[in-house]
Amino acid sequence: MSPRLLVTGAAGFIGSHVCEALLARGDEVVGVDNFDPFYDRAVKQRNLEGLRGAKGFRLVEADIVRDVLPLEDVSVVLHLAARPGVRPSLEDPASYGDTNVTGTVRVFEAARRAGLRRIVFASSSSVYGDATPAPFAEDTAAVWPISPYAASKRAGELMAHAFAHLYGMQIACLRFFTVYGPRQRPDLAIHRFTHLIAGGHPIRMHGDGSSERDYTYITDCVDGILAAVDWTARPRPAGRAEPINIGGGARVRLDRLIELIGQALGREVRIERGGDQPGDVRLTAADMRRAERELGYRPAVGIEQGIRQFVRWYEAIHGRQR
Repeated sequence: MSPRLLVTGAAGFIGSHVCEALLARGDEVVGVDNFDPFYDRAVKQRNLEGLRGAKGFRLVEADIVRDVLPLEDVSVVLHLAARPGVRPSLEDPASYGDTNVTGTVRVFEAARRAGLRRIVFASSSSVYGDATPAPFAEDTAAVWPISPYAASKRAGELMAHAFAHLYGMQIACLRFFTVYGPRQRPDLAIHRFTHLIAGGHPIRMHGDGSSERDYTYITDCVDGILAAVDWTARPRPAGRAEPINIGGGARVRLDRLIELIGQALGREVRIERGGDQPGDVRLTAADMRRAERELGYRPAVGIEQGIRQFVRWYEAIHGRQR
């Protein structure tokens, strides 16, 4: 029998890609999503187009905080659901505590009560804050998050450690570094910049353009997640919660990123400068030695190729503007 996996956040950017990849390798998938109004429900419905009617896939509309999870015959939980975004978390931190902390504990507890021991948890590079030396290694303390979103993700990791220690669970805490690609959320920088530049509008660049990010293309991220699923199956004498970086392998300056988007669109870029944004870190850079050792993870898509592929997807959805 094919294994059955539960994926929370299944209609989201990363979640929908993961569900497709699991089905492609022969797994059964139960997807859970609450269609949170953080962005238009129609966007998530479009994310699900490749999954509707697919053999082995079932979608359950449910809320991880309030509803019972459909865990019958499930062997692995992929907990990808979260309230996203650094900047919005500054405006409504309590909701991030509800979904990202309470919701995560409820997912872990539901798995425990169902006798499940294998979990993949979507964390974030935001947990490293601004005080971690680059490249960010998983054994650094990560005790100075600078946004409620980052703090909520770190809290989820700490809960993972407690559950692994107490109940023998195997939990991979994947720290994603700025994932992008087709279906990326419309509020995120690459998608937002592409939309504005394609329409001939100026973009607002916060800071002087020297801030750097480690950008991870969606196919690389999915490869890391599937490898983490297999990682949870390895026999071990005791429970383990392991933080593992999933990055793109290079640091890219903000002004360089904007330049690449303009080139891929064939459009002139007009920039309006703004001050640094509270909650944003100046730098992210993944140390991926643990990911390679534990998961065999090696990113394959560089930023130039990734931006070209994203722009092709964007133009296929929205049309090429003249």
